[in-house]
Amino acid sequence: MTAPDKTGTRISGMFDAIAPRYDLLNRLLSAGIDRRWRSAAIRSLRLTGAETVLDVCSGTADVALAARKGGAKRVLGVDFAGAMLVLGLKKIEAAGEAGRIPLVRGDAMQLPVRDGSVDAATVAFGIRNVQVPEEACREMARAMRPGGRLAILEFIGRMISGHNAAYTYLPASVGAFPPPEEFMATLRAAGFVETRAEPLTFGIVHLYTATRGTGQGR
Repeated sequence: MTAPDKTGTRISGMFDAIAPRYDLLNRLLSAGIDRRWRSAAIRSLRLTGAETVLDVCSGTADVALAARKGGAKRVLGVDFAGAMLVLGLKKIEAAGEAGRIPLVRGDAMQLPVRDGSVDAATVAFGIRNVQVPEEACREMARAMRPGGRLAILEFIGRMISGHNAAYTYLPASVGAFPPPEEFMATLRAAGFVETRAEPLTFGIVHLYTATRGTGQGR
């Protein structure tokens, strides 16, 4: 299988193009189950109400909003697709969460946060779109305090979009994503421990959970 082109400008442009119908696609393709998947990811963080959560590849802020509802004190959303963040900001304002969920345009491989400054991190259906996922995992480990919880949702299957480039790219990106054991090895190499892969909805999606270790990744 030919590896999909994941250069930053191509991927950000593609997601900017599909942003207006991104949420609708998620609802249709998952029959609404995507809400349950996000809820499962947030529950795995074991939030107490005091945490700052980093939501990487935040998109239209669904996970960020779920994290606030699930107990996060503050959520920082990072994504490199500006059009997605514009839609996310509208949702945040409509939910009365402005100020508690700042959104920042940034690269998952160079997160705009200080070392050890967040208590937990999430990625929902975005890690496979990062040009070098291993670097994003290392960046999340850098940003998190030791003992912080990580939750990553990722598809195992096919996705569809009305945007021609996305229609070609998205299934290829899912197919190119490594199997669970290999991805968990990537998390461990980045500095995470207690890694686990839980299949959801007959294995269509996997929920990867891990804890930030006390040492440095390799």
